[in-house]
Amino acid sequence: QVQLVESGGGLVQPGGSLRLSCAASGIAFSIYTMGWYRQAPKKQRELVASVTSDGSTNYGDSMKGRFTISKDNAKNTVFLQMNSLKPEDTAVYYCHAYRDTILGTYNYWGQGTQVTVSS
Repeated sequence: QVQLVESGGGLVQPGGSLRLSCAASGIAFSIYTMGWYRQAPKKQRELVASVTSDGSTNYGDSMKGRFTISKDNAKNTVFLQMNSLKPEDTAVYYCHAYRDTILGTYNYWGQGTQVTVSS
């Protein structure tokens, strides 16, 4: 059974920082592309950041320079360091695992963790 369990969300003031973690189980973590997505009320889910199996990273435009994704293959965990947070970063943040093979595409989602940026 695949599980992605996020942690680290919460309430933070504008300009503050948070570090999200996602612990994965039930998958060969090191060969998956791991990512973070977010969804704000009444908005579509959007890519925050992703990291491929070889360590290549990709970020949403509004996150570049503020957010950093990293992973620890030994601990099957992916992290999202968020700095200089803004009220518009308020959303539910979801962990995502993705792998595309000739046998099919595998997509898994976590339950999400709430991030609220407010004074």
